[in-house]
Amino acid sequence: MAFRAVLARVYRGEVSADIVGKPKLWYSISGLLLVFSIAGLLFQGLNLGVEFKGGSVFTFGNSGQSIEQVRGAVTGGGAHQAIVQQAGGDWRVTTESLPSQKVTEVKENIAKELNVPADKVSTQVVGASWGGEISNKAWQALIVFMILIIAYLSVAFEWRMALAAIVALVHDLVITAGIYAWSGFEVTPATLLGFLTILGYSLYDAVVVFDMIKEVTKPLTPTSKITYSEAANQALSSTLVRSLNTSLVAILPVAAILFIGTTLFGAGTLKDLSLSLFVGMIVGTYSSICVATPLLVQLKEREPKYVQLRQNIARREASGKRQGRLAKATGAGEGTEPDAPVAEPATTPAGPAADERDDAASGVTVRKVVQTGPRQQPKRGTRTQRRGK
Repeated sequence: MAFRAVLARVYRGEVSADIVGKPKLWYSISGLLLVFSIAGLLFQGLNLGVEFKGGSVFTFGNSGQSIEQVRGAVTGGGAHQAIVQQAGGDWRVTTESLPSQKVTEVKENIAKELNVPADKVSTQVVGASWGGEISNKAWQALIVFMILIIAYLSVAFEWRMALAAIVALVHDLVITAGIYAWSGFEVTPATLLGFLTILGYSLYDAVVVFDMIKEVTKPLTPTSKITYSEAANQALSSTLVRSLNTSLVAILPVAAILFIGTTLFGAGTLKDLSLSLFVGMIVGTYSSICVATPLLVQLKEREPKYVQLRQNIARREASGKRQGRLAKATGAGEGTEPDAPVAEPATTPAGPAADERDDAASGVTVRKVVQTGPRQQPKRGTRTQRRGK
């Protein structure tokens, strides 16, 4: 019950997590992920598909052959590099780029060794020049996308938000590509579509957070009681549940395609797309909350007006602490009650010599007055009883 109550408070935005105040933690996590991803790109490398490096593709039905049998049939026909993949109910074998005569020989050997009709073996030859052209166009599209994003964010918000968003996008691209390299999945045009999709998704999440931060921090003045960091953290906390819910709803069907579709239904042609989407959505949600927002706050806190705001708040807090310490010290000094009884000195026999004493130090004569009559004590009983007596 206590856990459910905490979750309910988080969902309603009543619990504010100090995300902005811990940039070193998030930067450390991102640094580890980036090192892991760059290591994968350098040592493992991306497994480029035939669409990018060129080659020959043979596709035929799966009638119970093993991977070794399929690879032997292809290499026996004259191919040297054979990558065998199972795509649903078919075999898909990728080799180096082969001339037309070699393609025919490999096709005939597949039909002979695996008892597959020759007309059921489809072939496709992709030249290396075409693959290089596709790669160049993909890089051009990515550069144009980045330029448009910077221009839009600079006009709609400001250059600091644009810079933070671009850093988050590059962060997402590198980590997704690194995990893709470690997985060994083949990079296909569908992979590029997945990369472009996660860029748009990550940007959408960052824009939602930035728009809320802009709205919350707009009323800040030099006399405000909270800093830019505190206001940005409040804005982030108010959109945190929305971001997590949106990400969860988007990730669930992608995870179903990646883990269930590829294992149970053999949707091998979709695993390259689903892996890039799955990793990119998770990393994009993390970067928009824990990378882009803290970076934006650090850039904004350097502005003169927010520096002055922080100094004013620190000065007011220091003044309040000084007043508190002064009040505490004053209260401790005045702790003695003025009406507290004071012990009288022992009485001495009355007489002129005893009643008057000359203070040699001050030159003031101190005279002791002794009450001789009866003391007036307060009457007891009610007012009516006193009047009746």
